Amino acid sequence: MSQIQDKTIGASLLAIGLFVFTYYSIWTLVMPFVDEGHAAHHLFPPQWYAIAIPVFLLVVGVTAVFGFLSFVMLKSGKKAAKKST
Repeated sequence: MSQIQDKTIGASLLAIGLFVFTYYSIWTLVMPFVDEGHAAHHLFPPQWYAIAIPVFLLVVGVTAVFGFLSFVMLKSGKKAAKKST
């Protein structure tokens, strides 16, 4: 990849991350103090999802990491067992 493509991809990822951070911050820090009838509530899911989505992603991520580590440890254990016999 050229340097221009790298910068474009980096700027895109930065913009997406900034948007997600801003949206989540407004959703969790500002919206609880806005009246229920306000039109801005139609832009955000219920507050329950503000906790459920990150917890779900954390559980999936930790499971994937430990699953990968288990796979690597089992595979290296089999190689060591073959080598010793």
